[in-house]
Amino acid sequence: MFIIENYSIAVVFCVITMLAWGSWANTQKLASASWRFELFYWDYVLGILLFAGLFALTAGSIGEGGRPFLEDLGQADTGNIGSAILGGVLFNAANILLVAAITLAGMSVAFPVGIGLALVVGVIVNYLDAPVGNATLLFGGVGLIVIAILLNANAYRKLSAQQKKVPTKGLVLAVVAGLLMGLFYKYVANSMFPDFTNPIAGKLSPYTAVFLFALGILASNFVFNTILMRKPFEGAPVSFGDYFAGSGKSHIMGILGGVIWCIGMSFSILASDKAGPAISYGLGQGATVVAALWGIFVWKEFKGAPKGVAGMLNVMLLLYVVGLGLIIAAR
Repeated sequence: MFIIENYSIAVVFCVITMLAWGSWANTQKLASASWRFELFYWDYVLGILLFAGLFALTAGSIGEGGRPFLEDLGQADTGNIGSAILGGVLFNAANILLVAAITLAGMSVAFPVGIGLALVVGVIVNYLDAPVGNATLLFGGVGLIVIAILLNANAYRKLSAQQKKVPTKGLVLAVVAGLLMGLFYKYVANSMFPDFTNPIAGKLSPYTAVFLFALGILASNFVFNTILMRKPFEGAPVSFGDYFAGSGKSHIMGILGGVIWCIGMSFSILASDKAGPAISYGLGQGATVVAALWGIFVWKEFKGAPKGVAGMLNVMLLLYVVGLGLIIAAR
């Protein structure tokens, strides 16, 4: 299987993760304006599973390092399979709330608050599990990102006050999503053998872990998303008939969004071998900056905001960039 050989390449993979995780939500924006997020999300999940399977059968099955995908899947023990699938279930619970928050509050709010909080929780949890890197630099970077989250939430509060709309629901969903999102990566990482060049009996390769993680997402989606279709956070209930009546463009956008996200996940997991799970996850969550830039400058989500908000957003982005720089330097 393909394996990353040094830290520099691992950082490049983490940057690709950051771009992918920060950009996939544009596909939701590009789908039909009438296409509800609950319907979009089915195609998004299919896109994740599609890429995870294809990547495992190609990059996960070539070369002499590690263990080929199908062989690895056949020897995996139940506990590690369950850990990877549980990671998928936790991620799906978090991500479906994040997508709802994007719908209600926009990318430039949902990502910095939700994913920023996930970064903080994820770095702490993964570092306690595998303490790789300089703790002072790592947590110094996390501290700056916490300040950036608070600035972004305050900017959204000011915009909402001017527009006379209550921001509570979108922000609350983003916060809950972030708390859950920070937990899933640990379970996927724990299911794998730590040195990808030296397989351990019963443990999973990164490719097998991501594939089982994707199966966990799909299985749990029949529970989580079906409930949301019947009892949505906003708007009237939708049905599976509405899904099958959707346009080709809307379905393609959802699948593309899932593929883009799973590219990021796969690259992040591959990078964790040389960077360590805490740094790999934390750097990938620099997606918050990418998503905020899309939301602010492309989708104009803060257009007409009151005086002072633009400066607040600029400081927020600066703190994110410096914080991410400290996380990179921690190794």
